[in-house]
Amino acid sequence: MEFREQVPLAPYTTFRIGGPARWFAEAASEAEILEAVEFARERGLPLFALGGGSNVLAADAGYPGLVMRVALKGIVQQGDAFEVGAGEDWDGFVAYAVERGYAGIECLAGIPGTVGGTPIQNVGAYGQEVAETVAQVRALHVPTLEFVEFANAECGFAYRRSIFNSTERGKYIVTRVRYVLRKDGTPRVAYADLKKYFQDSAEPSLEEVSAAVREIRRGKGMYIVEGDPDARSAGSFFKNPVISAKHFAKIATQEGSEVPHYPAGDGAVKLPAAWLLERAGFHKGYAMGAAGISSRHTLALINRGGARAADIFALRDKILATVEERFGVRLEPEPVLIG
Repeated sequence: MEFREQVPLAPYTTFRIGGPARWFAEAASEAEILEAVEFARERGLPLFALGGGSNVLAADAGYPGLVMRVALKGIVQQGDAFEVGAGEDWDGFVAYAVERGYAGIECLAGIPGTVGGTPIQNVGAYGQEVAETVAQVRALHVPTLEFVEFANAECGFAYRRSIFNSTERGKYIVTRVRYVLRKDGTPRVAYADLKKYFQDSAEPSLEEVSAAVREIRRGKGMYIVEGDPDARSAGSFFKNPVISAKHFAKIATQEGSEVPHYPAGDGAVKLPAAWLLERAGFHKGYAMGAAGISSRHTLALINRGGARAADIFALRDKILATVEERFGVRLEPEPVLIG
């Protein structure tokens, strides 16, 4: 296993932003993950486990410790279960499953990043979440250096959450994920964009649905394509906020127009963060120096070319303050900060 010094992080993130990691290594096995953790521990270094770099923003100053890129590969099928290495490309696995006639993740096509990040964030899109198919998560418990396995119910899945990015943040490094899918299952066409896309097609196939999702994502600049400036981002930068019914009523009265919303359980209401940004004046194509908002998707903050992390932070802070002042809603950013 090679430990390199002063490695720029920008090439390893979809934002294409980030200074150097003091140390950098790629772990292709659980043994190498242990080696990397022990390397950092022996030197008193902080450790950051990096996947596909699609949901992170690396600081301009870089990272003062060891950035370990998780690169475990392999897909092993046992009946309807697929055990997948954390370093496998997520969209590649979706295609692998769909090609073999397995339903359950077809609407999650085109999402950048690696398999290991999916249970951490409870990745979801177009009416599906991985929480519906994750059967088991295998991970290294960093404090004890023991590998443990979590059943679905133990992962604490919620909207864009799990124990791995909330109560147990930083304590586990995911190495493998087991998904249980449905052979010859019916694809899900529940999301508005997909319903519109297939309005003239009664029974689209799994392949057609996953292809449609990629096309829709591409149209919104949410499908990573080299050379596309709208793709230099971390995807949706803000989570859709959940507020009380009382708070929602206040916003609806204040705006004097129809406010898009969705039930969020226990009387709570989920608001589209994109709508909040647009009403607050942050439209598609909005620019603030080298940082900006995608010309195709309001929630994607982008590197317009030569942006530094400081530029993205400045735009983020302006959006947070403006939205909170107008609506009384504090948006929560999605990307994880390195450094």
